[in-house]
Amino acid sequence: MPGVWRDYYRRWRQTIREHLNPTLLKLLPSLEKLVPPATVIDKTRYSAFVEPSLHRLLQERRADGLVVTGSRTDVCVLATVLGAVDLGYAVTVVTDAVCSSSDEGHDALLKVYRRRYSQQIATASAEEILKAWS
Repeated sequence: MPGVWRDYYRRWRQTIREHLNPTLLKLLPSLEKLVPPATVIDKTRYSAFVEPSLHRLLQERRADGLVVTGSRTDVCVLATVLGAVDLGYAVTVVTDAVCSSSDEGHDALLKVYRRRYSQQIATASAEEILKAWS
């Protein structure tokens, strides 16, 4: 990895793929059965948009909006959401499908999404999103 990522992974060796139990990297069976047609793209840094294949795939599928879930509301979710906004996507963060190791950081970022970025980022519960799709 480039730059400061080398130091990060030296400190947190247990997070390197070679040190993880491979079963921890597998999709849950209920999600795995959706691949294909769904596509899996491994994320190597905070923002999923560091992986150019993600933006290309979304463009091929003519996506104009994203529903975002994930861990680390105040780190990885934040980086991915802002990367999506930078590329022009409308973003909805699923409030009950994001989490963090810091309750304070999690709560603060949900407020930021709602107050500072409300023109570009929506927040909604999973139930609200599923009702809207029905």
